[in-house]
Amino acid sequence: MTTQMLGALESGLLYALMALGVYITFRILDFPDLTVDGSFTTGGAIAAVMISGGSSPWIATLAAVLGGLVAGAVTGLLHTKGKINGLLSGILMMIALYSINMRIMGKPNISLLGENTVFNSIAPLILMPIIVVIVKVLLDLFLRTDLGLALRATGDNQRMIRSFGTHTDNTIILGLSISNGLVALSGALIAQQSGFADISSGIGMIVIGLASVIIGEAIFGARTVFFATLAAVLGSIVYRVVVALALRIDWLEPTDLKLITAVIVVIALVVPSARRTWKQKSLARIRSEEMISMPDRKQVGGGL
Repeated sequence: MTTQMLGALESGLLYALMALGVYITFRILDFPDLTVDGSFTTGGAIAAVMISGGSSPWIATLAAVLGGLVAGAVTGLLHTKGKINGLLSGILMMIALYSINMRIMGKPNISLLGENTVFNSIAPLILMPIIVVIVKVLLDLFLRTDLGLALRATGDNQRMIRSFGTHTDNTIILGLSISNGLVALSGALIAQQSGFADISSGIGMIVIGLASVIIGEAIFGARTVFFATLAAVLGSIVYRVVVALALRIDWLEPTDLKLITAVIVVIALVVPSARRTWKQKSLARIRSEEMISMPDRKQVGGGL
């Protein structure tokens, strides 16, 4: 049990970087970016090819981030300059990245067993908290700068922020680039931790990222940027722990992982909504009772 929980914590930290990337697009920019499924694999593919070719794992990881930045920028250009619907531009880039990733890798799977990775000298449970904290702090600091505030405002109200002279096209491209750069970073680190890069590794990543963000916000809240990014990180860990516990059920198989993910997302979306509805109904009932009791009080007051 302890080993499984440590494994879930390790996986949660590895996927937390992707959750932060998804948070930028879906929560800050309000942009349904499906590029994630492709850029995750891109990060793993670039890192695997460079490491197997003898490059430093840290340089390979930085190159993977650069690949994700470029993928996100292209999606942003398709949407802003090509005037293509946001959802469709992400889908188009995701499809294109499948072929691009195959070109990068040259084959569907690359093994990293026996290769020098960033985790050879430092265990993932020691290195990943450091990386996640550094990335989270840098992201928090960026979102508090003028450019970061413009990025946040673009997602809230593009028309208003344009009236202040901000080029929203640039902020959208920037946001998508940063998001997919973080996703590619997660893909590169996961490929090194698992010992291989696979062409299909990115399938369903957007759902996992959304699950992490939604679960984190539902449990920990998102009152400020600091708490919102923290919720995304903690949500990724909680999601992995829940999956690990669910897979301990005898009649569930590892192949049910996607179904488990879908169920977790549905619960995370429905429960907060149901809770808000219940509170609104309770408040309405209390107000209604107060309105009914008011004439009685007036009559008592008039009698006195």
